[in-house]
Amino acid sequence: MPLWQETVLLLAGALVLAIVIKALFVQAFYIPSESMEPGLVKNDRILVEKPSYWLGGEPQRGDVVVFKDPGGWLGPEDVSEATNPVTRLLTKVGLYPSGGHLVKRVIGTPGDVVECCDDQGRLMVNGKPIDESAYARPNDVGCAPGTAGKCFGPMPGVKHWKTPPVPKGMLFVMGDNRAHSADSSYHLCTANETDCTDSPWVSAGLVVGKVMAVVWPAGKVRFEHRPDSFDPVPAP
Repeated sequence: MPLWQETVLLLAGALVLAIVIKALFVQAFYIPSESMEPGLVKNDRILVEKPSYWLGGEPQRGDVVVFKDPGGWLGPEDVSEATNPVTRLLTKVGLYPSGGHLVKRVIGTPGDVVECCDDQGRLMVNGKPIDESAYARPNDVGCAPGTAGKCFGPMPGVKHWKTPPVPKGMLFVMGDNRAHSADSSYHLCTANETDCTDSPWVSAGLVVGKVMAVVWPAGKVRFEHRPDSFDPVPAP
């Protein structure tokens, strides 16, 4: 086979392989905002793996997941696409990080009740306080007396909120940067809202996969693991 034909064949095979890997196994994304700081910083490049949620696998409490917009969660600046034709093509086949998605941590799974907060400013899941100091950034304003700078609410206009049980097939998610994340707690209709039509839930069907690694910048390359903070949480 002539060299040019071999080259074309190899390039075509590489593109097909990249598309298959993106569709079934691993996809690259970038972090669009500061909502997951301190662990994931804006413009970090991450890899998301998909097999964990195959064959009945479901997101677990503590997983950091990438998901499609449930409806109105993303701003215009978060859904902009690449204008360079080469970059756009590489994004389509999975060889360049894409945007237009959200990255949050799973706090509640079906049946769970999430509550903010105990007297130490900690979130509670099914009545069990969660120690999130290993990964989340606490609030410095809006906290209950004595918990400023240590509460992991957040507290959206009130000092206490509590969700109904998470519906079947849904998730309650939050950013690690609790004071700067338009997440499930942001979209939660609190007790003093009488005309709220917003929904805090994210359908598990919208989840693309679980964050497995940070791959850029070079000095931050690492694998991501589910924290053990949620291990003591009882079943709903």
